[in-house]
This record gives sequence, C-alpha cells and structure tokens, in this order.
Amino acid sequence: MPTERFQFEGEGGIHLAATLDTPEAQIRAYALFAHCFTCGKDVLAAKRIAVALAAKGIAVLRFDFTGLGSSEGDFANSTFASNVADLVRAANHLRETKQAPALLIGHSLGGAAILAAAESIPEARAVVTIAAPSDPAHVTGLFADRIEDIRKLGKAEVSLAGRPFTVSREFLDDIAEHSLIDRVARLHRALLIMHAPTDDTVGIDNATRIFVAAKHPKSFVSLADADHLLSNRRDSGYAADVIAAWASRYIEPAVAEAAVDLGQSPRRVVVRETRDSKFQQSISVGPHRLVADEPVAAGGEDTGPGPYDFLLAGLGACTSMTMRLYADRKSLPLERTTVTLRHSKIHAQDCAECETKEGMLDQIERVIAMEGELDAEQRKKLMEIADKCPVHRTLTSEIRIVTRAAD
Repeated sequence: MPTERFQFEGEGGIHLAATLDTPEAQIRAYALFAHCFTCGKDVLAAKRIAVALAAKGIAVLRFDFTGLGSSEGDFANSTFASNVADLVRAANHLRETKQAPALLIGHSLGGAAILAAAESIPEARAVVTIAAPSDPAHVTGLFADRIEDIRKLGKAEVSLAGRPFTVSREFLDDIAEHSLIDRVARLHRALLIMHAPTDDTVGIDNATRIFVAAKHPKSFVSLADADHLLSNRRDSGYAADVIAAWASRYIEPAVAEAAVDLGQSPRRVVVRETRDSKFQQSISVGPHRLVADEPVAAGGEDTGPGPYDFLLAGLGACTSMTMRLYADRKSLPLERTTVTLRHSKIHAQDCAECETKEGMLDQIERVIAMEGELDAEQRKKLMEIADKCPVHRTLTSEIRIVTRAAD
C-alpha cells in the first residue's frame, strides 16, 4: 500500500509526524484518524484500520500528537484542546495539499477529540468513534491515584500502559472544561459509534450516552469480544470493513474513475503486498478493492480469499454468467444458477483422458445446480454452454504469460 510520510505544523509551531496511507488507484475520499490517549499513529489498531481502508479506496491520514511517537514537543505540555486544534490543523493540511477529509475516525480519547473537532472541519460528512469516552475527563480514571499529586505539584509522572508519562495540572483543568455531549448534540454529521460491551477501559455506557445525545443519522455497532485497543487483527479488520461499508453512503464515490473504467475490458489488475501480515495482498480492479491472503493452516491470517480461491471464483462467475446470457437469449426458464468448485491435485495416471501420464495434475471439480422449470434437453444444453465460458476456455487452452521487471 503506497504510504507518504511527512510533517506538518501543529499547535504552537510544533512539527508533527504524519503518515498518509493511500489506495493503489483512484482515491474515493480522504479520512483523518485520531489515535488513543498516549498511543501513536503506528499503534496496531490505527495502522491496520488505515491500511484496510486504503485497500477500499479511502486515503487515511494519521499522525502523532505532541510529544508522542516521532512528533516534536513535550507530552506534558499537551492538552485535550491542543489535540483538537492539531486535528483541525491536520485537516487543513489535507485540504491544502490533497483534499479535505470527508470522514473522521477517532479511537478512545481520539474519538472524543474527533467529535470536538468535527464542527471545525466543514467538509467532513461522516464521523466514526471507536471505544470513545462520552466525557474527556474519563481518561483521568487511568491515573486517579496521582491526581492529588498533579494538583499539588503542578505536574507528576504517571504510568500508562506500562510507560511513564508526565501529566500537568493544565491538562486536568483543560479536560474538565469540555462538555462533549453538547457538541455531539449539535454535530449534524452522520455518526457511527463502535464499542465493545466488554471494554474494561471505557465502559459501554459511554457509547450509550453518545448515541442518545446524537441526532440521526446515527448507527451503533457492537465490537463483540474485542478489547479496548482492538489488539486482535480480526477486530481491527472487522472495524475497517464496517466503516468502509457504512461510510460509502455518505462520502463521494469515485465517479470519474468509474466513468472511465466502465468501458475498459479487461481491466488492469494491481496486486501489492500490504506488509500487514505475511501473505496479505491488496488488489485493485478499476474502482473495486479486494484483499487476498492464505488460510491459517498455510501460514496466513485468512483475511481474504487465497489465490486459488480467486481462480475458482473467476471460473464459477464466468460459468454462471455465460449460462445466464444463453438462457435469457433463448427464453429458457432458468431462475438461478449455483456453481460449486473445488481444486485438488491428482495423479496423472488416474486421468484416462489426459495427455500427461506422469506426476501430478491440477483438477477442478465444478458442480452446477440449476433452478427453474427446465426440461432434460434444456438442462443438457445449458451444461454444454457452461464449458464454453471464456474463463473455462482460457484455462483449458494454451496460455502464454509474459513476465518482466518493472521499469
């Protein structure tokens, strides 16, 4: 997945490190992602969601807040208000260099910050929160035993996720002033709230309060069995799939690309490693985005179909389409076709009609079910037509594959 790394100027002139994950082909929309409290832009959930959305045509900007990751500044000098201001500056940077974000996504305290920043990003049409607190002050519960010291000394070191951070009195004062629910009530954007019922860091009641305060259109999706950080790859992948599907109703489609691509056949297929797992690949076919992988048993993560799965799917789809064209042209009462396929290896000596007599051969079993009031002759003819589908002919004819290194 193409990735751009750069810096932009945040609140107070601090240089913030950013990453922009972009699709292989046409960009449908831009999104801005805010990570969780004390995390960074490269925390697993942020990275996985960004890469998965990019595979679906949505470019995602994520960045490190002040004093975190590769960004400049001192975390102790940051506040909730400064984080919100940095999100607005990130949106401004996108607007000036690419295109303003149509989608805003925030995880944990980043979700609260996204809700607060939304009113200052007019182009944003959809907002997503993941495990977000309904009150930014909720985060103080993570270091409740140190609040008295922070108040007394002006700042104190706290331990968060096993790492030391310095929290200031200014941070406590600032976070107490923000009434997030009021902002949610006047959001006037499509809102998707994602939360795990078992989240023991930010309770599910926070999602309830946000949902009740928000105006329609609003949606809630339960992240069943997920932890607060979405540390399980399947949970972050599921979140990305849901976000992409939900947001497609509100973001502008790639009309220009679709218009150009509709007349092209065959279309160019681009396959690129995501590097998010050992075998995962992003696939772009015109405006369409797919993911390929291998099953767990083969060393993959099973986040998408395998290479042979796509091969069988192509043959099955072509078979069914070809039969449909013939049935409609001949006015046959074919209601529905279902093609089931399986790939295996067999010994060449077991295939009487095969020219090869030694070693192993590839075998594809194809079972075709036809629904409708078809007589025996019509069924026989449709089975003959199935063998004439273009992909079947390609697979059973001589194929020449020309491979060269990219320039």
